[in-house]
Amino acid sequence: MQKIFVSGISTEVGKTIASAIFTEALKADYWKPVQAGDLDNTDSDKVKRLISNDQTKFHESSYNLKLPMSPHAAAEIEGVRIDRFHINEPETTNDLVIEGSGGLLVPLNEEDTMFDIIMPDYKVVVVSRNYLGSINHSLLTINWLLQKGYEVSVLFSGEANPHTENIILHKTGVSLIGRIDEEKEFTKEVIKKYADKFEGVLRTL
Repeated sequence: MQKIFVSGISTEVGKTIASAIFTEALKADYWKPVQAGDLDNTDSDKVKRLISNDQTKFHESSYNLKLPMSPHAAAEIEGVRIDRFHINEPETTNDLVIEGSGGLLVPLNEEDTMFDIIMPDYKVVVVSRNYLGSINHSLLTINWLLQKGYEVSVLFSGEANPHTENIILHKTGVSLIGRIDEEKEFTKEVIKKYADKFEGVLRTL
């Protein structure tokens, strides 16, 4: 059984699309531990609409916050304190895809960050998207995880930029899962196409 934690180098880099692809490829369960913003259209809802298989189970988020902000800020405004010891991994005998919120060091409260809920047996996939500053963000994220002893892979999203991608791979030495191209629309069919493409790589992480 694999447990894959999907993190990003920043927000809006493609974590949810990547999570949908991984979930479909492995027919895995899906879990978003902390959801912040748009509770009528959560990331769980988005993934549910994008997958085709009937084996995936969607597990309830440990925290559901209304405001589209850093979890610690949204929680404080809503009168909640996120306790990482109340973020309990769901029980399943299936593979599990876990989608993080924002980047690796997004705060959950005054002490803890998203990193603190990544368990030692998780394999981490970092989603990197090219923008000015993305090399620095990618290297900081990946090297932090490597220094902490995690197995790390990278997935690129958006338009290709060989100068950016090659230096990230060279300086970190992590394995490459592949790329999610800039698509006009992500439909079930598009997700399935990528799922079929990445399945072999994902099963050997």
